[in-house]
Amino acid sequence: MQVVTISCSPREVITASPVRRHPAWDTESSGVLGILYGEGAYNHANRIFKLRSAQKTMIERDISAELRRSAAEYPVVTLLGPRQSGKTTLARMAFPDKAWISLEDPDVRMAAEMDPRGFLGEVSAGAILDEVQRVPALLSYLQGLVDRDGTRGRFILTGSHQPALHQAISQSLAGRTAVLTLLPFSLGELRQYGRDQDAWDMMVQGFYPRLHEERLEVGRFYNSYLQTYVERDVRALIQVRDLAVFQKFLTMLAGRVGQVINFASLSNDVGVSTTTIRNWLSVLMASFVVFELPPYFENIQKRVIKSPKVYFVDVGLATFLLGIRTPEQLARDPLRGNLYENLVIAEVLKARYNAGQRPDLFFYRDSQGNEVDLLIREAGALTPVEIKSASTFTPHFIQGLERFQALGAGRCAPGVVLFNGDQRFSLRGVRIFNPLAVPNPTDEILQVGRAAAS
Repeated sequence: MQVVTISCSPREVITASPVRRHPAWDTESSGVLGILYGEGAYNHANRIFKLRSAQKTMIERDISAELRRSAAEYPVVTLLGPRQSGKTTLARMAFPDKAWISLEDPDVRMAAEMDPRGFLGEVSAGAILDEVQRVPALLSYLQGLVDRDGTRGRFILTGSHQPALHQAISQSLAGRTAVLTLLPFSLGELRQYGRDQDAWDMMVQGFYPRLHEERLEVGRFYNSYLQTYVERDVRALIQVRDLAVFQKFLTMLAGRVGQVINFASLSNDVGVSTTTIRNWLSVLMASFVVFELPPYFENIQKRVIKSPKVYFVDVGLATFLLGIRTPEQLARDPLRGNLYENLVIAEVLKARYNAGQRPDLFFYRDSQGNEVDLLIREAGALTPVEIKSASTFTPHFIQGLERFQALGAGRCAPGVVLFNGDQRFSLRGVRIFNPLAVPNPTDEILQVGRAAAS
């Protein structure tokens, strides 16, 4: 493991009133803290935070290599993801020599809004601009800066809320930035903490880094997360007037995890229009609270289900919303299979993003009762995956995979069954194993698909 230090907001360590703008600002003497608080504040803040974080253990994130490769090819790298997924820590670990500027700080944000050209001129050598969605207009000025000097890896941008940021990126930084997505810990990243956890433990605790780095109490963390991030930030985007109705919607959505979305049913249960449901869901997706798994229907003539399924980016948030507080309670819950499916599919999604790849993930279901939980498309081949929360394997687990094979959906691997047992073997060409028992379950799955494609 690697112990690192990260900086905090100036307001956490500096209480003095702002002083004059320092005319000779550079990253070694002052930084943004120097602009706002005077000479030497930047170094002072870092010294204080080193004391606070000296015993905090951080791990190398799986996406780190892709982040550095992207910075070697593009002048700007944009790192998106939910709040608390570790974007700031990752950026500072990967680029320790760059100035770090948090646009979450109101004084820094005001400086960027009032004089964006001058603000960027102060960091013309490059910097980490944290929570850049707070000042999306800054990207238009950033475009001009990198067009004049396209030095690779010059700026690293992080953002938590995708809607405004994505629009600004597509308008201002198209072709100038690599866009990566960082989600909470993967199974492999979590294992680096050396804790013995089974599937039920993981699903209750979730995968947000702070939970594990600081050993926080789970219920208190998710309650705070909902109040400070989901309800505050998401509500601001969709302007929800009745918080109780929105909270009911979130809970109803958690109860439908792993199910095909029925907008009419959800609308009736929540008590709002289907248009409102669609709008709320799109914002939750754009804010990395949930994600959709689209249906696969290419080259298949039978009538198929064309509505997506919905999953939570962090399964721990879903279990919390459902009132599940212990692994024992989860193991008895009727939704345990759906939540286990959420755990596995989110793991595959993280692996694809961490490799800088498009997810290309689907599910399949038709009117004849044929169903496959997950389809992974890579290099023109499909790998079907069946996901079971049971700890005992039975042969009927592979029936859905064999039926899908018979449909003639192009190049298709025999498939994989992921279950919660201890066995590891193959049956009729189907690979069977526990995803928690292998170092990288997504690689294991894709090996099956690559063998079929070759």
